[in-house]
Amino acid sequence: MQSRFINRLSHRTRAPQVAILAACVLVAGAAARRSHDPVIIIPASVRDSLNSVWSVANTHWNEIADQNMLTQALGTGKPTQKEYLGCLIGDSEQDTFRVIGLVPAHDMKRFQFAVTGSCDSVPGVIGTFHTHPYRAAPTGEALKEPGLSQQDLMTFMGGTDRALVVVWDVDSLDVALRATDGHVVHPALLLPR
Repeated sequence: MQSRFINRLSHRTRAPQVAILAACVLVAGAAARRSHDPVIIIPASVRDSLNSVWSVANTHWNEIADQNMLTQALGTGKPTQKEYLGCLIGDSEQDTFRVIGLVPAHDMKRFQFAVTGSCDSVPGVIGTFHTHPYRAAPTGEALKEPGLSQQDLMTFMGGTDRALVVVWDVDSLDVALRATDGHVVHPALLLPR
């Protein structure tokens, strides 16, 4: 009788220990994975430049009260803000990216909700950035598109760039990075300097 009680007691005390051990292994595994995920370092001077590009691209954000999303998307309404595509200049060491500057993309064509261009021949390019303009709500108010869209991410996943940044408001960035092993991390860790 006493051995059954001790056996049951040791089984009951082991179950929580096993659960705690399993949780620790999962947390450690997630932390190890996260510590190996890529990071991007963007100094304040570059963030100021990104903010400036976004501000200029969105100068007419408050002129969309008489517009709607369809009119903007078709380009039949008055042009308000337009997206902007730039090239991020910097270097990378394994999965750590350091941005030191930016330049406009070559052959840039700017539209209300799209932008095209190329950074292929830009020396020191580590990726691209683009702006997201406000869009018109059915009620005429301006709506922000916070973060990279599904289209942005699909285009990035199909390409070879290692970094993709969207600026959707002043000091509001969203980042996707491609690790050296090819996997894409979004949202990626951004370290201001």
